[in-house]
Amino acid sequence: MTNSPFLETIRIDMRTKHYSIRTEKSYLYWIKKFILFNDKRHPEKMGNIEIERFLNYIATYRHVSASTQNIALCAIIYLYRHIIKVEIKDLNYKFAKQPKRLPTVLSATEIASILHHMSGKYHLITALLYGCGFRLSEALSLRIKDIDLSNHSIFVFRGKGAKDRYTLLPHSLIPALKKQIAFAQQVHDNDLHEGYGCASVPPALHKKYQNSLKSFSWQYLFPSNVRCVHPYDGYICRHHIHSSAYSKKLRPAVIASQITKRVSAHTFRHSFATQLLISGSDIRTVQELLGHTDIKTTELYTHVIGSRRAGTASPIDTINMI
Repeated sequence: MTNSPFLETIRIDMRTKHYSIRTEKSYLYWIKKFILFNDKRHPEKMGNIEIERFLNYIATYRHVSASTQNIALCAIIYLYRHIIKVEIKDLNYKFAKQPKRLPTVLSATEIASILHHMSGKYHLITALLYGCGFRLSEALSLRIKDIDLSNHSIFVFRGKGAKDRYTLLPHSLIPALKKQIAFAQQVHDNDLHEGYGCASVPPALHKKYQNSLKSFSWQYLFPSNVRCVHPYDGYICRHHIHSSAYSKKLRPAVIASQITKRVSAHTFRHSFATQLLISGSDIRTVQELLGHTDIKTTELYTHVIGSRRAGTASPIDTINMI
């Protein structure tokens, strides 16, 4: 089923439309699950009833989250709209309403404790997440050419929503960055010595920049331990380390720090935003540094720090309890 001609047709269509590799994998996963759930019947022979049964099944019996339900529905809509060429109408199912949650943030003391229990490149990645407001994917995707040590700035290429932006480079991280750049240079020199050395780049850029891909400037700041075959263009290259490798290092550091909050890589980005607002940074500046399209997304952080900003105190604090 994995290598079926039908799924391969969907894969080709998504790559033609320049969908991200993560979206491609997710959509193919749910389309495959949808077909298997309905006894491998071809989607052309199915309709609203089968779609509704599948979506209700994953919500009721697999207990998937609201966002996962919505992704599965998007995958099926994509299947019928772009592959089957049929619009799904009058579906007795709507996008699941996602709960509005305030982000978890860490204090400077908690951040320092986590950093104390991390070392090497994982310590640097954590420092970049908190010091620059990166998403984890943005930090791992940094290339040597994106780092401007002289102007203390970092270029984020194709962040979320395919938006480019510049963000600040903390002065305190320059020594660690220089050390990591030297390590990346050593890895690249070894690749060149063994007859390789190509950087992993987005689809189609391999042909456009073929003569430049072996230059050090194109290499990732955090190179993977092994070379791999490019998922689109098929050449041997060296990608950046996988996000799961960072998550495996973060969890023990959080436990060792005795922090009871739910901490993920994205928590450091939330903490970056709230600390800037607490220190008096303009919300428009924070919006630009985070790469938010809508100011309302950035305004969410004002709710997190609202009580401290307004000086509000609980009534019980005015009572002398003995």
